Amino acid sequence: MIPRPTITQLAAQLGVSPSTVSRAFTRPDLLRTDTVDRVLAAAQAVGYVPNNHARALSTGKAGAIGLIVPDIANPFFPPLIRAAQNHATAAGLAVFLADSDENPDREERLIIAMAPQVEGLLVVSSRLPSSRLRDLSGRYRLALVNRDVGGTFRVLLDATSAIHAALSHLAGLGHTRIAYVGGPERSWSNRQRRAAVEKRSRELGLHFMSYSAGPGTYEAAKALSRTVVGNGATAVIAFDDVLAHGLMGGFAEEKVDVPGDVSIIGCDDALATTTFPPLSTISFRVDEAAAEAVHALTAHSSPGTLPATRVAFEGSLVLRGTTSTPRRD
Repeated sequence: MIPRPTITQLAAQLGVSPSTVSRAFTRPDLLRTDTVDRVLAAAQAVGYVPNNHARALSTGKAGAIGLIVPDIANPFFPPLIRAAQNHATAAGLAVFLADSDENPDREERLIIAMAPQVEGLLVVSSRLPSSRLRDLSGRYRLALVNRDVGGTFRVLLDATSAIHAALSHLAGLGHTRIAYVGGPERSWSNRQRRAAVEKRSRELGLHFMSYSAGPGTYEAAKALSRTVVGNGATAVIAFDDVLAHGLMGGFAEEKVDVPGDVSIIGCDDALATTTFPPLSTISFRVDEAAAEAVHALTAHSSPGTLPATRVAFEGSLVLRGTTSTPRRD
Protein backbone atom coordinates (compact mmCIF):
# COMPACT_ATOMS: atom_id res chain seq x y z
CA MET A 1 0.00 0.00 0.00
CA ILE A 2 1.34 3.45 -0.96
CA PRO A 3 1.45 5.63 2.16
CA ARG A 4 -0.74 8.71 2.12
CA PRO A 5 1.24 11.97 1.78
CA THR A 6 1.56 13.92 5.02
CA ILE A 7 1.00 17.63 5.56
CA THR A 8 4.74 18.03 6.24
CA GLN A 9 5.67 16.39 2.94
CA LEU A 10 3.19 18.51 0.97
CA ALA A 11 4.42 21.68 2.69
CA ALA A 12 8.07 20.81 1.87
CA GLN A 13 7.13 20.16 -1.77
CA LEU A 14 5.50 23.59 -2.03
CA GLY A 15 8.09 25.43 0.01
CA VAL A 16 5.56 26.63 2.58
CA SER A 17 4.90 25.87 6.23
CA PRO A 18 2.57 23.05 7.34
CA SER A 19 0.35 25.72 8.93
CA THR A 20 -0.12 27.32 5.50
CA VAL A 21 -1.27 23.99 4.06
CA SER A 22 -3.64 23.57 6.99
CA ARG A 23 -5.12 27.04 6.54
CA ALA A 24 -5.69 26.42 2.83
CA PHE A 25 -8.22 23.77 3.87
CA THR A 26 -9.61 25.19 7.11
CA ARG A 27 -9.23 28.99 6.91
CA PRO A 28 -8.61 29.95 3.26
CA ASP A 29 -9.76 33.50 4.03
CA LEU A 30 -6.47 34.04 5.86
CA LEU A 31 -4.37 33.33 2.76
CA ARG A 32 -3.91 34.88 -0.66
CA THR A 33 -6.12 33.30 -3.32
CA ASP A 34 -3.16 32.17 -5.44
CA THR A 35 -1.61 30.44 -2.41
CA VAL A 36 -4.82 28.56 -1.69
CA ASP A 37 -5.16 27.52 -5.33
CA ARG A 38 -1.55 26.29 -5.41
CA VAL A 39 -1.94 24.22 -2.22
CA LEU A 40 -5.23 22.66 -3.31
CA ALA A 41 -3.91 21.80 -6.76
CA ALA A 42 -0.79 20.16 -5.31
CA ALA A 43 -2.86 18.27 -2.75
CA GLN A 44 -5.12 16.89 -5.45
CA ALA A 45 -2.14 15.89 -7.58
CA VAL A 46 -0.51 13.80 -4.83
CA GLY A 47 -3.72 12.59 -3.18
CA TYR A 48 -3.31 14.49 0.07
CA VAL A 49 -6.41 14.57 2.31
CA PRO A 50 -6.52 16.57 5.59
CA ASN A 51 -6.46 14.37 8.67
CA ASN A 52 -9.43 15.66 10.62
CA HIS A 53 -8.93 13.06 13.35
CA ALA A 54 -5.46 14.39 14.10
CA ARG A 55 -6.80 17.95 13.99
CA ALA A 56 -9.53 17.03 16.45
CA LEU A 57 -6.94 15.64 18.87
CA SER A 58 -4.89 18.84 18.76
CA THR A 59 -7.73 21.38 18.80
CA GLY A 60 -10.53 19.53 20.57
CA LYS A 61 -12.80 20.24 17.57
CA ALA A 62 -14.07 17.70 15.09
CA GLY A 63 -13.81 19.56 11.77
CA ALA A 64 -17.55 20.18 11.80
CA ILE A 65 -20.25 22.70 12.56
CA GLY A 66 -23.30 21.96 14.70
CA LEU A 67 -26.91 22.51 13.65
CA ILE A 68 -29.77 22.59 16.15
CA VAL A 69 -33.42 22.67 15.04
CA PRO A 70 -36.59 22.59 17.16
CA ASP A 71 -38.47 19.94 15.15
CA ILE A 72 -36.76 17.91 12.46
CA ALA A 73 -40.14 16.48 11.37
CA ASN A 74 -41.40 19.91 10.29
CA PRO A 75 -41.00 20.06 6.49
CA PHE A 76 -39.52 23.57 6.66
CA PHE A 77 -36.29 22.32 8.24
CA PRO A 78 -35.01 19.53 5.92
CA PRO A 79 -34.30 21.91 2.98
CA LEU A 80 -32.45 24.24 5.34
CA ILE A 81 -30.49 21.30 6.80
CA ARG A 82 -29.54 20.13 3.32
CA ALA A 83 -28.45 23.62 2.27
CA ALA A 84 -26.35 24.06 5.41
CA GLN A 85 -24.73 20.67 4.84
CA ASN A 86 -23.89 21.51 1.23
CA HIS A 87 -22.25 24.80 2.19
CA ALA A 88 -20.41 23.21 5.12
CA THR A 89 -19.12 20.45 2.84
CA ALA A 90 -17.81 23.08 0.42
CA ALA A 91 -15.89 24.56 3.35
CA GLY A 92 -14.43 21.14 4.22
CA LEU A 93 -16.61 20.59 7.27
CA ALA A 94 -19.14 18.00 8.36
CA VAL A 95 -22.45 18.80 10.11
CA PHE A 96 -23.59 17.45 13.48
CA LEU A 97 -27.40 17.66 13.67
CA ALA A 98 -29.54 17.79 16.83
CA ASP A 99 -33.28 18.21 17.49
CA SER A 100 -34.35 20.13 20.61
CA ASP A 101 -37.97 18.88 20.36
CA GLU A 102 -39.32 22.43 20.95
CA ASN A 103 -37.82 22.30 24.47
CA PRO A 104 -35.72 25.36 25.45
CA ASP A 105 -33.97 23.55 28.31
CA ARG A 106 -32.93 20.75 26.00
CA GLU A 107 -31.82 23.30 23.40
CA GLU A 108 -29.53 25.00 25.93
CA ARG A 109 -28.03 21.68 27.01
CA LEU A 110 -27.32 20.86 23.37
CA ILE A 111 -25.62 24.22 22.78
CA ILE A 112 -23.41 23.82 25.84
CA ALA A 113 -22.53 20.21 24.96
CA MET A 114 -21.88 20.74 21.25
CA ALA A 115 -20.23 24.18 21.10
CA PRO A 116 -16.78 23.13 22.45
CA GLN A 117 -16.58 20.29 19.91
CA VAL A 118 -17.33 22.17 16.67
CA GLU A 119 -16.17 25.21 14.71
CA GLY A 120 -19.48 26.91 15.45
CA LEU A 121 -23.20 26.31 15.87
CA LEU A 122 -26.21 27.17 13.69
CA VAL A 123 -29.15 27.50 16.07
CA VAL A 124 -32.35 27.57 14.04
CA SER A 125 -35.66 29.01 15.33
CA SER A 126 -34.41 29.05 18.91
CA ARG A 127 -37.00 28.71 21.67
CA LEU A 128 -34.70 30.16 24.35
CA PRO A 129 -35.33 33.57 25.98
CA SER A 130 -33.52 36.45 24.28
CA SER A 131 -31.44 37.23 27.38
CA ARG A 132 -30.17 33.65 27.49
CA LEU A 133 -29.30 33.68 23.79
CA ARG A 134 -27.29 36.87 24.26
CA ASP A 135 -25.37 35.24 27.09
CA LEU A 136 -24.68 32.07 25.12
CA SER A 137 -23.68 34.06 22.03
CA GLY A 138 -21.16 35.89 24.18
CA ARG A 139 -19.60 32.60 25.27
CA TYR A 140 -19.86 30.43 22.16
CA ARG A 141 -19.58 30.83 18.38
CA LEU A 142 -23.28 30.92 17.45
CA ALA A 143 -25.12 31.96 14.30
CA LEU A 144 -28.85 32.29 14.92
CA VAL A 145 -31.29 31.59 12.09
CA ASN A 146 -34.84 32.94 12.33
CA ARG A 147 -34.44 34.51 15.73
CA ASP A 148 -33.97 38.28 15.99
CA VAL A 149 -31.95 39.00 19.13
CA GLY A 150 -29.96 42.22 19.35
CA GLY A 151 -26.28 41.79 20.12
CA THR A 152 -26.00 38.45 18.28
CA PHE A 153 -25.22 37.27 14.77
CA ARG A 154 -28.54 36.35 13.19
CA VAL A 155 -29.91 35.52 9.74
CA LEU A 156 -33.64 36.11 9.34
CA LEU A 157 -36.26 34.98 6.86
CA ASP A 158 -38.56 37.99 7.02
CA ALA A 159 -42.18 37.49 5.94
CA THR A 160 -43.36 41.05 6.58
CA SER A 161 -43.37 42.47 3.04
CA ALA A 162 -44.79 39.24 1.59
CA ILE A 163 -47.58 39.23 4.20
CA HIS A 164 -48.40 42.82 3.25
CA ALA A 165 -48.59 41.71 -0.40
CA ALA A 166 -50.80 38.75 0.57
CA LEU A 167 -53.27 40.94 2.46
CA SER A 168 -53.36 43.51 -0.32
CA HIS A 169 -54.14 40.64 -2.71
CA LEU A 170 -56.94 39.31 -0.50
CA ALA A 171 -58.41 42.77 0.03
CA GLY A 172 -58.30 43.35 -3.71
CA LEU A 173 -60.33 40.16 -4.20
CA GLY A 174 -62.97 41.52 -1.83
CA HIS A 175 -62.15 39.78 1.45
CA THR A 176 -62.90 41.79 4.60
CA ARG A 177 -62.66 39.18 7.40
CA ILE A 178 -59.15 37.77 7.79
CA ALA A 179 -57.96 35.09 10.22
CA TYR A 180 -54.39 34.29 11.24
CA VAL A 181 -53.76 30.75 12.52
CA GLY A 182 -50.54 30.70 14.52
CA GLY A 183 -48.00 28.05 15.45
CA PRO A 184 -45.68 27.49 18.44
CA GLU A 185 -45.94 30.36 20.92
CA ARG A 186 -42.16 30.47 21.50
CA SER A 187 -41.49 30.91 17.77
CA TRP A 188 -40.10 34.32 16.76
CA SER A 189 -41.44 33.74 13.24
CA ASN A 190 -44.92 33.13 14.60
CA ARG A 191 -44.91 36.38 16.59
CA GLN A 192 -43.49 38.30 13.64
CA ARG A 193 -46.04 36.92 11.17
CA ARG A 194 -49.01 37.46 13.47
CA ALA A 195 -47.97 41.07 14.11
CA ALA A 196 -47.53 41.69 10.38
CA VAL A 197 -50.97 40.25 9.55
CA GLU A 198 -52.67 42.28 12.29
CA LYS A 199 -50.93 45.55 11.42
CA ARG A 200 -51.61 45.30 7.69
CA SER A 201 -55.22 44.20 8.27
CA ARG A 202 -55.84 47.29 10.40
CA GLU A 203 -54.22 49.51 7.76
CA LEU A 204 -56.51 48.08 5.08
CA GLY A 205 -59.62 48.32 7.26
CA LEU A 206 -60.07 44.53 7.46
CA HIS A 207 -61.58 42.65 10.37
CA PHE A 208 -58.74 40.66 11.98
CA MET A 209 -59.10 37.40 13.94
CA SER A 210 -56.32 35.34 15.50
CA TYR A 211 -56.21 31.68 16.54
CA SER A 212 -53.46 29.51 17.97
CA ALA A 213 -52.83 25.99 16.74
CA GLY A 214 -50.79 25.35 19.90
CA PRO A 215 -47.98 22.94 19.05
CA GLY A 216 -48.22 23.84 15.37
CA THR A 217 -49.28 20.42 14.10
CA TYR A 218 -51.52 19.36 11.22
CA GLU A 219 -54.02 17.90 13.70
CA ALA A 220 -54.19 21.07 15.79
CA ALA A 221 -54.90 23.20 12.73
CA LYS A 222 -57.48 20.73 11.44
CA ALA A 223 -59.32 20.93 14.78
CA LEU A 224 -59.55 24.73 14.40
CA SER A 225 -61.02 24.73 10.90
CA ARG A 226 -64.68 24.69 11.93
CA THR A 227 -64.15 27.55 14.41
CA VAL A 228 -62.34 29.68 11.85
CA VAL A 229 -65.08 29.57 9.23
CA GLY A 230 -67.79 29.51 11.89
CA ASN A 231 -66.65 32.94 13.03
CA GLY A 232 -67.00 34.31 9.54
CA ALA A 233 -63.47 34.36 8.17
CA THR A 234 -63.40 34.23 4.38
CA ALA A 235 -59.60 34.22 4.13
CA VAL A 236 -56.88 32.69 6.29
CA ILE A 237 -53.14 33.22 6.54
CA ALA A 238 -51.47 30.31 8.31
CA PHE A 239 -48.17 30.39 10.20
CA ASP A 240 -46.76 27.73 7.87
CA ASP A 241 -47.75 25.26 5.19
CA VAL A 242 -48.29 22.46 7.73
CA LEU A 243 -51.05 24.46 9.41
CA ALA A 244 -52.48 25.52 6.06
CA HIS A 245 -52.60 21.86 5.05
CA GLY A 246 -54.34 20.95 8.33
CA LEU A 247 -56.94 23.66 7.82
CA MET A 248 -57.57 22.43 4.28
CA GLY A 249 -58.08 18.91 5.63
CA GLY A 250 -60.63 20.17 8.12
CA PHE A 251 -62.38 22.31 5.52
CA ALA A 252 -62.67 19.29 3.22
CA GLU A 253 -64.35 17.25 5.97
CA GLU A 254 -66.76 20.13 6.67
CA LYS A 255 -67.53 20.44 2.94
CA VAL A 256 -66.07 23.96 2.92
CA ASP A 257 -64.67 24.64 -0.53
CA VAL A 258 -61.16 26.08 -1.02
CA PRO A 259 -61.00 28.67 -2.51
CA GLY A 260 -64.74 29.06 -3.20
CA ASP A 261 -65.83 29.40 0.43
CA VAL A 262 -62.53 30.34 2.02
CA SER A 263 -59.16 31.43 0.65
CA ILE A 264 -55.96 30.30 2.35
CA ILE A 265 -52.30 31.30 2.17
CA GLY A 266 -49.52 29.35 3.88
CA CYS A 267 -45.93 30.21 4.63
CA ASP A 268 -42.51 28.56 3.94
CA ASP A 269 -43.39 26.98 0.55
CA ALA A 270 -42.77 23.50 1.96
CA LEU A 271 -45.95 21.65 0.89
CA ALA A 272 -47.28 23.60 -2.07
CA THR A 273 -46.94 20.76 -4.59
CA THR A 274 -48.61 18.19 -2.30
CA THR A 275 -51.93 19.96 -1.73
CA PHE A 276 -55.03 20.17 -3.86
CA PRO A 277 -55.62 22.78 -4.97
CA PRO A 278 -51.96 23.87 -5.01
CA LEU A 279 -51.30 26.09 -2.01
CA SER A 280 -50.63 29.80 -2.31
CA THR A 281 -47.82 30.56 0.11
CA ILE A 282 -44.83 32.71 1.03
CA SER A 283 -41.51 31.43 -0.25
CA PHE A 284 -38.06 32.12 1.22
CA ARG A 285 -34.48 32.01 -0.08
CA VAL A 286 -33.50 29.24 2.31
CA ASP A 287 -30.31 28.30 0.47
CA GLU A 288 -28.99 31.86 0.60
CA ALA A 289 -29.83 32.16 4.30
CA ALA A 290 -28.03 28.90 5.08
CA ALA A 291 -25.03 30.01 3.03
CA GLU A 292 -24.83 33.30 4.97
CA ALA A 293 -24.95 31.53 8.33
CA VAL A 294 -22.38 28.86 7.41
CA HIS A 295 -20.11 31.49 5.88
CA ALA A 296 -20.21 33.48 9.11
CA LEU A 297 -18.99 30.45 11.06
CA THR A 298 -16.22 29.58 8.62
CA ALA A 299 -15.00 32.89 7.21
CA HIS A 300 -14.52 35.29 10.12
CA SER A 301 -10.85 35.60 10.97
CA SER A 302 -11.40 35.76 14.72
CA PRO A 303 -11.67 32.35 16.39
CA GLY A 304 -14.00 33.77 19.06
CA THR A 305 -17.65 34.72 19.03
CA LEU A 306 -19.29 36.26 15.98
CA PRO A 307 -19.89 40.00 15.62
CA ALA A 308 -23.39 41.31 16.29
CA THR A 309 -24.89 41.43 12.79
CA ARG A 310 -28.44 41.29 11.43
CA VAL A 311 -28.93 39.84 7.94
CA ALA A 312 -32.49 39.58 6.59
CA PHE A 313 -33.84 37.83 3.49
CA GLU A 314 -37.34 38.91 2.51
CA GLY A 315 -39.93 36.35 1.48
CA SER A 316 -42.05 36.55 -1.65
CA LEU A 317 -45.73 35.81 -2.23
CA VAL A 318 -46.39 32.86 -4.55
CA LEU A 319 -50.01 32.67 -5.76
CA ARG A 320 -51.30 29.29 -6.86
CA GLY A 321 -54.79 27.86 -6.49
CA THR A 322 -56.11 28.61 -3.00
CA THR A 323 -57.29 32.23 -3.27
CA SER A 324 -60.29 33.67 -5.10
CA THR A 325 -63.05 36.22 -4.68
CA PRO A 326 -65.30 35.52 -1.65
CA ARG A 327 -68.60 33.82 -2.37
CA ARG A 328 -71.61 36.10 -2.00
CA ASP A 329 -74.73 34.41 -0.56
